[in-house]
Amino acid sequence: MFGLAGRSALVTGAGNGIGAAVAKALAGAGAAVVVSDVDKDAAAAAAEAIVTAGGRAESVVLDVRDAGQAAKAVRQAAALTGGTLHVVVNNAGVIAPAMFAKMTQADFDLVLGIHVGGTFTVSQAALPFLPDDGTGRIINVTSAAGLAGTIGQVNYSAAKAAVVGMTKSLAKELARRQITVNAVAPLAATTMTENIRGNPKLAELTLARIPLGRWAEADEIAATFVFFASDAASYITGQVLPVDGGTVI
Repeated sequence: MFGLAGRSALVTGAGNGIGAAVAKALAGAGAAVVVSDVDKDAAAAAAEAIVTAGGRAESVVLDVRDAGQAAKAVRQAAALTGGTLHVVVNNAGVIAPAMFAKMTQADFDLVLGIHVGGTFTVSQAALPFLPDDGTGRIINVTSAAGLAGTIGQVNYSAAKAAVVGMTKSLAKELARRQITVNAVAPLAATTMTENIRGNPKLAELTLARIPLGRWAEADEIAATFVFFASDAASYITGQVLPVDGGTVI
């Protein structure tokens, strides 16, 4: 039920952190994976690690805001399984925290452009390659910031809230093709959260809001993506699943 043999996947922002863990987990379940990242070396290293472990993976450079690069990455992933792309994971992201009064237009546009624009661009490029047989999946990444807001990250919160809306709308549109669209809202110890974990005061406040009292490792998050990608989630669409130790209840 959770096996992905014979299926292909494209994971964005997969050079490290949650993206790399997701690519590894999908490959471990049997999928052929294209590891994409704006960092060429990081993407190549993550793909090589999968191959070394016995999986099937390739890498590609991808700035998710670039339609041409998105089209190339999608075609590469689809080619792994004869022209069909089964799973798209829109994970690429960036942060540019600042209190609202000091937030620049450039930082606002950057975060919205990657999270919202990137999810749109990659998903649209993938659409012609997604199958209509019930195995097509789009899995987006949102955040507790998009569900409940967070101080000092108006840009990030707005972007992640937009991803929730995109997920639900796209799920309704693509249901006629039996393609499911869901989102995961993770919280893990990655480079994206270093600014919080490295600040004693912020770290203490954040941990106080996590009922389980700890940060997840990226590998703990990845299993949820395998679930959404698999036949086990064939009748789930338009949902947002927080994997955050109970932060959003």
